[in-house]
Amino acid sequence: MKSEKIEPKGCLKGEINVPGDKSISHRILMLASLAEGESTIQGLSRGQDVKHTMDILSSLGAQLSEIGSDDLHVQGGELKEPTRNLYVGNSGTSIRLMSGMLAGLPFSTTLDGDKSIRKRPMGRIIEPLERMGVSIACLEATGMAPFRIDGGGLKGIEYQMEVPSAQVKGCLMFAALSAEGDTTIIEDTPTRAHTEELFEEVGLEIEIADSSITVKAGRPKPFIHEVKGDPSQAAFWVVGATILHGSEVSIKNIYRGQERTGFIDVLVRMGAKITHDPVTNDLQVSSSELVGTVVEETEIPGLIDEVPILAVAAACADGETHFKGLGELRVKESNRLETIVSEIGSMGMKAEISGDDLVVKGGRLTGGKVDSHGDHRIAMSCAIAALVSTSPTEIFGWEAVSTSYPDFIADLDALRK
Repeated sequence: MKSEKIEPKGCLKGEINVPGDKSISHRILMLASLAEGESTIQGLSRGQDVKHTMDILSSLGAQLSEIGSDDLHVQGGELKEPTRNLYVGNSGTSIRLMSGMLAGLPFSTTLDGDKSIRKRPMGRIIEPLERMGVSIACLEATGMAPFRIDGGGLKGIEYQMEVPSAQVKGCLMFAALSAEGDTTIIEDTPTRAHTEELFEEVGLEIEIADSSITVKAGRPKPFIHEVKGDPSQAAFWVVGATILHGSEVSIKNIYRGQERTGFIDVLVRMGAKITHDPVTNDLQVSSSELVGTVVEETEIPGLIDEVPILAVAAACADGETHFKGLGELRVKESNRLETIVSEIGSMGMKAEISGDDLVVKGGRLTGGKVDSHGDHRIAMSCAIAALVSTSPTEIFGWEAVSTSYPDFIADLDALRK
């Protein structure tokens, strides 16, 4: 198990380009593979999660070729039955979105992942896909990976979302592209709209109403797409620059899609100094004093991935911060609700869980030894917490960071002054 030791010294100053948005990267790769012809993707995320999606698409017959250091060409079209099981590693986005696409293709595939993926709930996609007509067989445990999909023969349905999830919504939207008849997805709580934005961009026919999305069958047209910087990765530097006295950081060209920057709203409410340039999409952040706040359950879908780093901000704020309705964190790469309390808590954060709520009391962080539990966001949140701790922090399981941000330490070193 790899570890990383972080010393509490200095401040953060300078400019940084964070990796391309991971959620967009998965989806745009899949759309390029379905398109008849060659598409070009710029600024793709280079984390292991996205590499697993690329490997799967290559196994299905898409031709991916890198041009220079930043461009990827994808020759899409008719995909074929793979000769091996498809492995997603640690990527919940890959397995859920890919299941929707594969459900519409006229052959059989088996999807699997690491031990973390095998613990994550897949019934939330299996049930609606089976309603659309596909046969899915779980090979070990009911509602869990690995599972086999016997694709083809889909029919459009109307589906009421049971849990707010951009992954479930995206899964059904990809399945809808191969279905007979329209598919309508109803969501009472808005979730991140990556899939809708990209479907419209590549010429697919969708209708968006107040609380529903209707998707018609079709195939994307070839395209050129630039993947902007990932706001979930930017969040680490936003919080770091906010809580580390004397810091000033500019984060370049950040994606600002629907329900992706809720963490900024919370931090500004707490007193953070964050400005956004609408022309360049750059974020400017400088250090400030924070106060506690209440984060309502209705806000959580728009900041679900940023809760660990927001907990770090809350630990450095004056007063209490109350996060409501965090049940979905229990089924992430780790039981993220528990690991926030156990690992950042071992660094001195005062926090307690009540049902699905988390209450964090501001105070002083002390550092120490922590474990990522295989969760990249826990590892990086602990690294930012380490910067303001009173003693060094050693983070075990640091290899998890490669799933989304392999150059995190290099970027940290470049910003530290």
